[in-house]
Amino acid sequence: MAELTARPAEREVVYGPPAAAPSLHVRAARVLEANWTGASTVPSRGLYPHQWSWDSAFIAIGLRHLSPLRAQTELETLLAAQWADGRVPHIVFNPSVPLDAYFPSPDFWRSSTAGRAAGAPRTVQTSGIVQPPVHALAAWLVHEADPGLSRARGFLARVYPRLAAWHRYLLHRRDLGGGGLASVVHPWEQGMDNSPCWDAPLSRVTPAPARSFRRADLAHGAPEDRPTDLDYGRYVQLATDYRDRGYADPAGEFAVEDPSFNALLIASEHALARIAHELGAPGTARQARAERLTRAMLDRLWDPAEGMFFCRDLRDGVLIRERSVSGLIPLLLPALPRDIAAALVRTVRGPHFGLGGTTRLVPSHDLLGESFDPHRYWRGPAWFNTSWLLERGLRLHGEQGRADALRKAVLHTAGATGFAEYVDPYTGEACGAADFAWTAALTLDLLHDQPALHKSTRVTELADVTDVTDVTEVTDVTDVTDVTDVTAFRSTALQGGDRG
Repeated sequence: MAELTARPAEREVVYGPPAAAPSLHVRAARVLEANWTGASTVPSRGLYPHQWSWDSAFIAIGLRHLSPLRAQTELETLLAAQWADGRVPHIVFNPSVPLDAYFPSPDFWRSSTAGRAAGAPRTVQTSGIVQPPVHALAAWLVHEADPGLSRARGFLARVYPRLAAWHRYLLHRRDLGGGGLASVVHPWEQGMDNSPCWDAPLSRVTPAPARSFRRADLAHGAPEDRPTDLDYGRYVQLATDYRDRGYADPAGEFAVEDPSFNALLIASEHALARIAHELGAPGTARQARAERLTRAMLDRLWDPAEGMFFCRDLRDGVLIRERSVSGLIPLLLPALPRDIAAALVRTVRGPHFGLGGTTRLVPSHDLLGESFDPHRYWRGPAWFNTSWLLERGLRLHGEQGRADALRKAVLHTAGATGFAEYVDPYTGEACGAADFAWTAALTLDLLHDQPALHKSTRVTELADVTDVTDVTEVTDVTDVTDVTDVTAFRSTALQGGDRG
């Protein structure tokens, strides 16, 4: 990777035009190199100093275009921390990072002791909750980037049993509603931490006293952009109660069936079917399971009058009537009925989300909702991973023009904001952390998977490139297929990744 991002040696320039600015591709690659720790990638250097589960899946999807080997390593490092019951923890802690650099820290989760009955690993510290299951989809896309390398290393053969165990955990231990869908037991598990979807379920939770924890996140971001202290107290109390029960399922006051979480599980079931077929096994059972889960989600979470999916609160059995981007993510699914897909497209373009009209990227929450805030984390800002998912969904269901427009907006906004964590959906103003890893990674993926350039124009092949500062127009690069040597990656990798 160092070879891909290094600048030429400094020398005096007597005449000639100034050097061209680095391309978007090169800038994104530099972010991933800077956030690499030697075995995985931190989401950002200033705010998130460990390995996060669904971040790593999205990061691997982008890394595959730079180094399929590093992308495989990203997923392997995460899955090595899997618990014996099958859960993949949402954080894998870096032991070289000071405890006070991030909260909740390893001494809060106490995974090796509190999680002993659930099979937490003894040699690495993790959290005890999970995040959305994007991993099988990521593994399949990483394999496709270099099937020869993947087969030579036995990549899919090694990760398949872990991914299958991960899905079994969700489908059996987390079917808390009995309808076939997986449930989340903490807002952090769904990934959209402070979404208004959680306000009603969280209202049942007595918050932990403010003096019982210290928020490290406020040292790296504006308080008005982050979850409130009241919400954070409730997050801490839910996690404390789950930990004190030995991370046993079912959990306590919070149990929700979420459309995005389950859509990503279904997409990953489809991917597992492909992985099984690649390994010489029939994937028909997994394909059938994905289709059954799609029907279950339609039965339990779809509202035809509103034209979108909603979360279901399992403690009172009712749908949570908050319009969230989560309710649009099922557009990603191939078995979605045509009329459902068409309704979702109308909703994302309509007044509540405004895509293609009032908003640049897809907002995380209803523009017309009382809780909408264009800057506060998941209560309104647009995120790059959700727009990436919806771009795929639009393309899958024949909305090529709208997918192209969203792809263009994502690439422009990512570059203009320095790969921001999230942005104001109206103005594109950067919010949260800069140099955010999944923003850079998904930028790379959209650059390399260009429908408009899937013609025979192959301007550049980076099969043996040592200086990509010469590649100034990455939108013309359609074949970056063999940048698999990570010797230089490893030689300059940051061992430990202390971002505190």
